[in-house]
This record gives sequence, structure tokens and C-alpha cells, in this order.
Amino acid sequence: MPGSGSQHPRNSLTLPRIVHVSWRFINSAVLIGWLMLPSGLAKAEEEPEYDAAEREHWSFVPRSNPQPPVFGDPTDSAWVANEIDAFVLARLREAGLRPAPPADRATLIRRLSFDLAGLPPSPDEVETFVSDPSPQAYEALVERLLASPHYGERWARHWLDVVRYAETEGFEYDNYLPGAWRYRNYVIGSLNTDKPYDQFVREQVAGDELAPGDPMLQIAAGFYRLGPVRRNAGNQEVAGSRNEVLTEMTNTIGSVFLGLTVGCARCHDHMYDAIRQKDYYRLEAFLAATHERNIPLADAEQVAAWQSRTEAVKAEIKKLGKSLVAASGDTREEITARLKELDAQLPPPLPTICTVENRAADRTVIHVLQRGNWNQPTETVGMRVLGVLLPEGAVELPPDAPHAHARLAQWLISPEHPLTARVMVNRVWQGHFGSGIVSTPNDFGVNGDPPSHPELLDWLANRLVAGGWRLKPLHRLIVLSNTYRQSARSAEATRAAALDPNNRLLWRFQRRRLAAEEIRDAMLAIAGKLNLQAGGPSVVTPVEADLVDLLYKPSQWSVTPDRGEHFRRSIYLFAKRNLRLPFMEVFDQPDAQTSCALRESSTHAPQALELLNGTLANELADALAERLLREAGADASRQIELAFRLVAGRRPSETEAGRALAFVRSEPLREFALAMLNLNAFLYVD
Repeated sequence: MPGSGSQHPRNSLTLPRIVHVSWRFINSAVLIGWLMLPSGLAKAEEEPEYDAAEREHWSFVPRSNPQPPVFGDPTDSAWVANEIDAFVLARLREAGLRPAPPADRATLIRRLSFDLAGLPPSPDEVETFVSDPSPQAYEALVERLLASPHYGERWARHWLDVVRYAETEGFEYDNYLPGAWRYRNYVIGSLNTDKPYDQFVREQVAGDELAPGDPMLQIAAGFYRLGPVRRNAGNQEVAGSRNEVLTEMTNTIGSVFLGLTVGCARCHDHMYDAIRQKDYYRLEAFLAATHERNIPLADAEQVAAWQSRTEAVKAEIKKLGKSLVAASGDTREEITARLKELDAQLPPPLPTICTVENRAADRTVIHVLQRGNWNQPTETVGMRVLGVLLPEGAVELPPDAPHAHARLAQWLISPEHPLTARVMVNRVWQGHFGSGIVSTPNDFGVNGDPPSHPELLDWLANRLVAGGWRLKPLHRLIVLSNTYRQSARSAEATRAAALDPNNRLLWRFQRRRLAAEEIRDAMLAIAGKLNLQAGGPSVVTPVEADLVDLLYKPSQWSVTPDRGEHFRRSIYLFAKRNLRLPFMEVFDQPDAQTSCALRESSTHAPQALELLNGTLANELADALAERLLREAGADASRQIELAFRLVAGRRPSETEAGRALAFVRSEPLREFALAMLNLNAFLYVD
């Protein structure tokens, strides 16, 4: 496997050798090697130069090589478990702050289990860890969780948010993307095997070119297909829709890999960042020949049979649809009912790889568009990456230059690229601490927030690249730090909050509410209902009929018949743009219309209503009550202790035990179970 981006798979682009460029903002020829044109091609026309201030924005400048601070005070030195702590402690000292004391073991195992696996620890796991006298017990726990298949399921959710993953196209029709779930499984598998991040990027951006016959890379290139797509009907312009598709892809490349709001340069030069409108369309030119491709995983006979059945049903639907126009009253109702029956008779999609291909014959001519309007084209452009990262006068590649995706991917994963490693390190940091070192993870530009610890960000990015772009060592380093192992409570909280109200300097661990998927998965686990089967097609669970009736076609929500499948982990639930599960939506699951870099964590009344009155909460409260009775017997005190160990990962305090006992003696056990699922101790991680 390639580790640092210096090796290239078969059929990938081999970069031409170039001469040294004497420019103080570019410290590697790798960044501009792909730009060299074949002899005889003209230099780009004169363009406005980027001034020094634009080029010197912190995220555009090559990474520095900072060294961890060293402390003479023995107390400070003793707190530093690794280099992360040294950088964090130095900033705390500058502000006159001290770190919080370490969290207790019960808190740590619950925190770590949710962070690395997305699931609560079992009572036995907590008991074993808390009572383990070994000083290496925590390190052993970290290794076990990193090796767990649940690690990939947990961290895939972060990535799927960023790449706007869904299995339908949105808009009016919200058509199903056949086989899109394979991309989700690809991400989970890549993370579990600790695939190097540069390889992970290359496969998604250029998988269709690197090995066109490799199913895994074809699935990876499905990255381009994940966004919303408007299908045309009536008199809508097809050319306008093609422009929307290219725009969506270009914006996503900027958000996901560069952490920049490049889409703001679509209509004019970026208002804040050094991104010219022309550079936006040059970036889009890398995608000009990118077109949808669905690869059936069936033989010719199966494909023919499927097409025959589909065409027959569609022909009858079309015929009835025409008669519906003139129908009224009972006749109209009968035809409508028959149309629904026919729609349900359409055969399910064949097993398919949802991907893209570069079709040179269908390359879209890329113009700079006046005010971003597709029907107001101006000059045509070829391929070039963002000019602010290149020397003045850098040329663009011609529109028909081969290996467009591979060229783009190779630029993104260059070890010297100033953004790619920083952006990914920041996303991992955010996943553990709730906020990134840059708190605007999709905006490393002028309008984004500056890094709270710039030296630490560069040090971690350097470490990622030097370590072969592997992410598990980065997770390990973070969670083994004393910064991560701090308590969420500090004796100096009042003074610290006055100096640093948002805890940007990390003077304590930041308490967080569980995400929607974590809440649902934890409820299933606690109730003893969680189905841990991994992989496979997505699961469709029942929802209210009123919601299904709002869909373009009710058959778009075909519930999985095996009820046991309904209790799979949330990562495996069907991701439909036009119908999110109410439980997930109320707890801030994003709508997947655009890249979601950071989820909201709201608090409002519908959340309490869902947990108290919702179908899922009440069904699982019944199951939890049965589990308490089955495992703790009829003794109320034992039931209460087990409930707290399951729900909160600890035993109840004396006050909690007393109140719970009074409640259980006056109310049914299932009401107590429901109340436990509404505790802050369940919904929040300290």
C-alpha cells in the first residue's frame, strides 16, 4: 500500500520532473509538477497577481516544523504524557490556566467506548476495567477498541456526514441510487483496516481511472455520486442540470479535502479568500468528463429478464397515467389505486455498483459563467488547481488532458500540500474533543476561525504524513494524552470560564451530548436488542404512514421484512434524503444536502417528547424492563443498580438510589426503564 503518496498504482499518473521554483511560499516541486504542459502550449493569459497578504494566510502557507515545548517545572513535566500535552499545556500556561484533574476510570471507559466504537461499555467491561490494577489497563482498552470492527462503524459516520452521503438523489423524485450502500461499507472497511488516508483520498477521487476493472475502486469513486441530483421533467433545461451536478461536485471537493468554501467563487471572485472565479471553473474542469455509471452485478440473462419485467410494468403505468388525466370520481380513485399496485410490482434494482467514469467524448466545455449562470458563458478554461497555492503565471492544462481525476488526486495527497493533512487531522481532533483546533472544519479560509493551537495542528499533520497517513496512530496519540483524559469538571471552572468561555484551550474535557445514531444504538444495546450484524444492504424500518404518503412514490419506502434487521446499528439504516427517521432528525441528524462538517447539538422540547412518547423509546423501555427483571430478579434495589450500570456506566449515588427506589415502588418497572432512558447521565458523555 502506498504510504506517503510517493508510489503510484498501475495506470496512475506519473508526475513529470520539474525544475526548482524559487518562490518562498512553495517548498516542494511536487505541488506544481502536474501543471507542466507539453511543449508548444501557450502560457495562460495575464491575470491579477495574488498579493502577499493573500498568499500568507496561515492555511495556504506550507506547514511549519514546530517542536513540542519543554518544561522545567517538574509538576508540568509530570503532566505531559505525550507531545500533545506539551503543546496544550504551553497555551494553558500562557493564559494562566491549569488543566483539570484526571477523570475516573468509569468515566474514561464510557468516554472512550463512545468515541472509538459509538457504543456504551457493558457493565462487565466497566467492572473489569475499573478493578484492573495494571497501569497499562487504559492502553490495553484503547488497543482493543481500535481493533474492534465497531471502530470503523463509528468513524465512518463522521466521514459520511462530511461527504454528504445518502442513498437517494433528493429533490422531487428522490430516486434511489442503486448500490450506494456499497460506498458506506467501503468506508467502514477502509477505516477498520487503517487504510492510509492518502490512498483513501486517491481511491475516491480517481478510483475510476486508477483501475477501471477493480470493483472496490469503482465503489470508492461513487463518492462523486453521493450528492443531490435534480432530474428533469417538463421544460426544464438539461444543460442547467448538468451545470448543477458539476457545481455540486466541485464544491464538495473544496469542502471535504481542502476545507475551503470554494463554492463562494462560483459567481464572482471569493469575497474573503484568495480564490478567483476563474480558478473555480479551472477546478471544475477536472470533472468535465465525469459522468454517471451504474455497473450491474448480474449476468446478461438476469439483466434482460429484469429489463423485460420493468418495461412491461412501466408500459402499463404509462397507459393508465394517460387515462388518469380525463378520469374523475370513483374512476380516478380506482386508477390511482391500480397505479400504486403497479408501482409496487416493479422489480427491485439489480445488484449494482453506483460509480462514475470519465467519458472524453461527452466532456462538458467549461466556461467561466457570468454571475454563475449556466446560460451566460464567457471564456473557456482548462484544468488548474487553486492559483494561490501556485507561483504567478502557472499554466493550466488543456481541457482534454488525460487522467484528470488522477491529476487532481495526486495534487490533493502531495505530502507538502498545505491543506489536506491539516484538514483531516482537524476532523479527527474534532471527533474526540467536540471542536476542532480550527473550529470551522470546512472553512480554513479568512472568514473561518484561526487555529487555537497552530503549532499543534502542524505538528499533528506532519506526524500523520510521516506515519504513512495512517489514522489509528493519530487516534491512539490523542486518547492516550492527559489532555483527553481530563475530567469534565474543574475546581477552577469559574475563573477558567471567564478567561476561555468556549474551552478552546482545553482546560477541561468538553462534555457532549450523544449524536442521534449513538442514542439509538445505545438504547438498543441497553435494552438487549442491538443486532450487531455488519455490512450488507441498508435496512428500511417502519415509519408513520403519513410520512410515506408524502413521498413521490410510496414504494420508495419498502420496509425490510425481517424485523430483527430493524435493530441493526444506525449506520446501516437506509439514508433517504426526503424522509429522515423522525427520531434521528429530532436529534440533529443532517439532511445530506451539503457537506456537514459539524453537527448541531440542539436542545428542544420535541427531543423530550420523542424520548417519552416515541414508539422506539417505549418499545425499548419495555425491553429494558424485561431485561432488568430477567437479570436482577424481583429485588428493586438490584434492578436499580443494574439499570444505572447499563444506562450511565456507573452505580447510582445514594440520593439517586433512594429516589429510584421510591419511584419503582409506586410505578411500573417499564416506567422506571423509560425514565432511565431520559436521564442526562445517559444522553451525555463526560
